[in-house]
Amino acid sequence: MSEKTITRAQLTEAVYQEVGLSRNESADLLESVLDMIADTLANDETVKISSFGSFSVRSKGERIGRNPKTGEEVPILPRKVLVFRPSQVLKARINENN
Repeated sequence: MSEKTITRAQLTEAVYQEVGLSRNESADLLESVLDMIADTLANDETVKISSFGSFSVRSKGERIGRNPKTGEEVPILPRKVLVFRPSQVLKARINENN
């Protein structure tokens, strides 16, 4: 399995190629979209992108964990985690390449 990562620069270049904005405008557009997604999630709201999936924030309660090295029980504090649920369209697209 090859590990490929898409960077902001590559996304900006893709917007530049597809939309025809200048590179600076493409970068600003991408940053604006990413900021809007981050702000929405920071407010505990859900972000749904049609045919892609949805991002949401879930609260996890406090629980007792165990240090695997020592076996000592350690409390794990309550926290929020980001959850992504892919759409059926995205799942189908991913699985068609198997």
